[in-house]
Formats: sequence, C-alpha cells, structure tokens
Amino acid sequence: MKFFEKQIETNTVYEGLIVNVRRDIAELQNGNRSKREVVEHPGGVGIVALTDEGKVLMVRQYRYPMEEEILEIPAGKLDNDEDPFECAKRELSEETGYTAKTYVDFGAMYPSPGFCKETLYLYLALDLTAGEMHLDENELLSVEEIDLDELVERVMNNQLKDAKTIIGILKAKEYLRQKR
Repeated sequence: MKFFEKQIETNTVYEGLIVNVRRDIAELQNGNRSKREVVEHPGGVGIVALTDEGKVLMVRQYRYPMEEEILEIPAGKLDNDEDPFECAKRELSEETGYTAKTYVDFGAMYPSPGFCKETLYLYLALDLTAGEMHLDENELLSVEEIDLDELVERVMNNQLKDAKTIIGILKAKEYLRQKR
C-alpha cells in the first residue's frame, strides 16, 4: 500500500527571514480531511571535516531556540536555490577557515519531517587546508578539533544532541570502517 495525502487548501500564516509557516487542509487516502501545519525552510548542509590526524572540526555556538551552547559540525543554510555542494564548501570555509580537496556526499536527510519541510545535505570533507575564518555578521562560534572516536563515544553517551551532527559523525565512522 502506498500512503499519500493531497493538499486541498493552503494558507501562509507567517513569512519570516529564515522560515515561512503555512496551515493546510490535506485529504487523506481514506477520504478524510486533516489540518496540517508546515514550517518551510530553504534547507542546508552539514560538513564532517576530518583532519589527517583523525580529528573532526567542530563548532561551538549558542543556539537560541534550545537556550544552550551546542557542539556541532559546521553547517549552514542554503541561499536562493544554491547548490548544496557549493554551500558546503562555502560554509566550511566561513565557519572554520578550512578548505578541502576531497568531499564525500553522505546524502540528504529530513531533520523533522512531521512538521518541517527542510532537507539537509551531509558531506565528509577530507584533505583539509587551514585558512582564515570569515564568519557572517553576528555569527559567534569557536572551532574545536575532537577525535572522531571520542565523538562517537559522545554520541553513544547522549552528550551530543544535534541530529545532523550525530548522523554525520556516525556516517563518517562507518564510511572509514568500510574503506579499511
């Protein structure tokens, strides 16, 4: 059986700087109708940047919605139909100052598909070269280099809470295991 819902009605209730919110009426495959609220986000990227020494470049920053400082992989929002790969290169350079010679596409993920229309694209960045950070205005963060195995332990001990970071770290670990 294939599941589906058909949009019958849509109404934008908020247009913001980063997200829009709409309220829809959807027809279910059984003929019933249901209300749906959708947060529309342009999507983004996350980058697991791995040094030759097996360290991952992590960024520490305060995340206002969660009201706490979070350790996560470098990431950023797609700009106006921007190609995800180009966004990944830009965000890695902006947030860490590093560039990479090699990228591995880890695919796309939906961070919270129950209410948010957002796709995040994950990449592994290898063969890194250090450079100068060039953060956006009001972007305050620090960069830390942490051993990949330590980050896997932190994931398994529930010390990292950011979904893209957890998925990226575990994908990087498995990718490297399979390459051996």
